[in-house]
Amino acid sequence: MSIRRCFDLPLYLLVRVIIAVVQAISIETCVGWAHGAAWLMYDVVRMRRKLVDDNIQQAFPELSQHERNKIGRGMWLHLLTMICEIAHAPRKIHATNWRKYVKLGRTRELVTAMLLNRPRVLVSAHFGNFEVAGLMSGLLGISTFTVTRTLDNKYLDDYVIRFRELNWQFILPKMGSANDADAVLKNKGALALLGDQHAGDKGCWVDFFGRPASCHKALALFTLLSDAPMILLTCKRSHAPLHFELGLADIADPQALPKDCTDVKTLTQWYNRVLEEEIRKAPDQYWWLHRRWREPPKRGRAKTADRAPSAKAA
Repeated sequence: MSIRRCFDLPLYLLVRVIIAVVQAISIETCVGWAHGAAWLMYDVVRMRRKLVDDNIQQAFPELSQHERNKIGRGMWLHLLTMICEIAHAPRKIHATNWRKYVKLGRTRELVTAMLLNRPRVLVSAHFGNFEVAGLMSGLLGISTFTVTRTLDNKYLDDYVIRFRELNWQFILPKMGSANDADAVLKNKGALALLGDQHAGDKGCWVDFFGRPASCHKALALFTLLSDAPMILLTCKRSHAPLHFELGLADIADPQALPKDCTDVKTLTQWYNRVLEEEIRKAPDQYWWLHRRWREPPKRGRAKTADRAPSAKAA
């Protein structure tokens, strides 16, 4: 057993203790603590401070240093508050009272799209509280299959999966689940994925906040090859902690795609543009600390200038 594995169980027990403490106090008290912790992380520890500031500056070059600091500090407050909300949500939000906590945006279009008798590809990002979005799908009676990365710590991974699968949300591991994902779509199921994960040098390179970003081609291929509408969802915190707006950002239906959005590259660029527009509305609720943007390889830079091949060719 590796030295790292020896720490898996103690780390898991520590996380469980922290979650138990968070659940034992009110969400308002949790957020009060989160304000102090956010200041500590951003201004004292300065964890990934330069990366966060560089990302915000690239996305919003017109902002001053003071304004960028406000977003960066707000991002840490959002992340810490999100953890507290995840701990409280299963105990507070139920099938009988979810309207007290969650407001649906574009309700008729959202419900119609989610209940289509066709396969569906649900796309979100590291924005808002996407974990609560998965919880809400189940409360609305919509079973989803979500593709996520398996955590290195098996104890923590099992714990997180148990939370995510509380309300008819089923987890598919990111690695080795291609056949399962195909089966979901063939059976007219709903496949959920995060659309802002780095896909490496061989991904589909598009523009995201004015910088090249590598995206997984699978999201566009699922839509183009399975007749599955791509439904872009957001779950933003609204006026208070544990209160959200679950909204429909946009839909790309393969049966009615515009002529300039019919292949892998253009469809990938489309959903990145929509996600960017949503993030601009609440920039402090986006994960600016992850390494979303990389420098594309030389061949990647050449390909980004060309039209991508058709979905079937890809």
